[in-house]
Amino acid sequence: MSEDLKAELLDVALEAARQAGALLRDGRPADLAVAATKSSPIDVVTEMDIAAEKLITGILAERRPEDGLLGEEGADSPGTSGVRWVVDPLDGTVNYLYGLPSWGVSIAAEYRGETVVGVVAAPMRRETYHAVLGGGAWLGTARLACRAAAPLDQALVGTGFAYVQARRARQADVAQRIIPLVRDIRRGGSAALDLCDVAAGRLDAFYERGLNPWDLAAGELIAREAGALTGGRPGLPASGELALAGTPAVFASLQPLLDEAGAWHD
Repeated sequence: MSEDLKAELLDVALEAARQAGALLRDGRPADLAVAATKSSPIDVVTEMDIAAEKLITGILAERRPEDGLLGEEGADSPGTSGVRWVVDPLDGTVNYLYGLPSWGVSIAAEYRGETVVGVVAAPMRRETYHAVLGGGAWLGTARLACRAAAPLDQALVGTGFAYVQARRARQADVAQRIIPLVRDIRRGGSAALDLCDVAAGRLDAFYERGLNPWDLAAGELIAREAGALTGGRPGLPASGELALAGTPAVFASLQPLLDEAGAWHD
């Protein structure tokens, strides 16, 4: 695809993420409540998730009407241009519901099935991350690079847990096996931001089972373009089964341990 098209897609993604982030930051009602649940009663959707996705889809429809769209809150259309947008209007909804700052807007553009643009806006951090395939990863105007090589026992590793009880119990078992082998574990509550933290050198690695395409698409590209390795089980790409991103040395050590621990199944 042309560089001009990449630049156009990045411009659209940045604008949509900026507007959605401002809506979520400035429009959050004091009495924010759960509008619906997803996988379980504690896996929630708020009215603001829905409003942010509506805003984003409106911008995309206006500026790129021939493109496809996959959104967390139900938007799904194939398009005719070869471009598909993968949108999480509010990643970290539970954090947002409780007034915690770790949430973001994640927007990625795929071209013929390959992610070519990723943007993650974190309004409460006043940060916007972006990457274009082959063009590096950026935090504003600063180019990002993942941390230098470190042994696994000095690695700070992020993870996440599902909202389905049986899966959470299994994930706790895996974490119990990993914790003694690393510096420490962090659970931020937003996979998109965790992947950006790998890119920015704030984490050495991040892994999670059960992520959806909209959780992964933008952040994975940003992490890769910052020099991280990404994948799932050995030899497989990151997926809902297992997603892992990390500095090359930590990735190489952690991936077989996660596979052996059964991090890829409930």
